[in-house]
Amino acid sequence: MPPLEPYKRHLPYTYALGLYPAIQALELVPSLVSRVLVHSKLGTGEGARTLLDTCARLDIRVEQADRVLRRVSGKDNCFAAAVVNKAFQPLDPAKNHLVLVNPMDAGNLGTILRSALGFSYLDIALITPCADAFDPSVMRASMGAAFSLRIVEFDSFEAYQAQAGPRAVYPFMLSDRAKPLSAIIPQKNSPHSLVFGNEGSGLPDAFLQVGQPVMIEQSSAIDSLNLAVSAAIGMYSFSIND
Repeated sequence: MPPLEPYKRHLPYTYALGLYPAIQALELVPSLVSRVLVHSKLGTGEGARTLLDTCARLDIRVEQADRVLRRVSGKDNCFAAAVVNKAFQPLDPAKNHLVLVNPMDAGNLGTILRSALGFSYLDIALITPCADAFDPSVMRASMGAAFSLRIVEFDSFEAYQAQAGPRAVYPFMLSDRAKPLSAIIPQKNSPHSLVFGNEGSGLPDAFLQVGQPVMIEQSSAIDSLNLAVSAAIGMYSFSIND
C-alpha cells in the first residue's frame, strides 16, 4: 500500500485518530476504512480488544506503525488510528439543513457536527472559506458524528441555494430586524435551513434579505453566544417542535 502522509485537505483519505474514533469509524463506515494503525503500546484493554476483534471480523488490515502514528497525529500518545477514505453525498432536498457560513475553528465545527447528529440535522452545508470537515481534529471533536452526516462544501450561499430545493430559510443574526427565536418557533416551516455565520463576524447584513432572520434572546451581560452554543440552541429549538 502507498505510504501515508500527514493529513492535508487534498488527500482522498483522512484519519480517525485515537482508539474510540477508530472504533467509531469501523462501526459506522466500515466500507471506507482501508486499514487501521496501532502502536506497540496499545495494550490489551477492552477498547484494544474491541478494535482488533472488529478489524478481524471485517477483514480490515491492521498495521503496527509507531512512527507513522507519531507523524500523522503529531503526538506521542496516539495509540490507534483508522485510515478512512473520504466519501461525498449530496444533501437531501427534502430534509432540514444546517448551513454554516465560513466557520473557521475546527473544534467549534466538530462540536456543531456532534450536536447536529443529536438533533437530527443530518445535512450540513459549509460555505467556503471554512474549516475542513474531514480534518482529523474536526473528526475527533465530533466524536465520530461526522461519519453519520451528509456534509457538502459550497463556494457561496447562492451555490447552496441552487441545490437545496424549496425551503424556508432562517439566518441567525444579531439585528433589530431579526425576530426572537421564541416567536419564530410556533410559525416555523419545514423543510428549512438554519443559517449561522463565522465565529467572529457572524452573518453579513445581506442575510437580512434572505428568509426570516432570527435572534436568540439573551441578557445584555454578553454581546453574543459562542457559535457552537448558538447552533445547538437553534437546532434544539426547531427540532423539538418538528
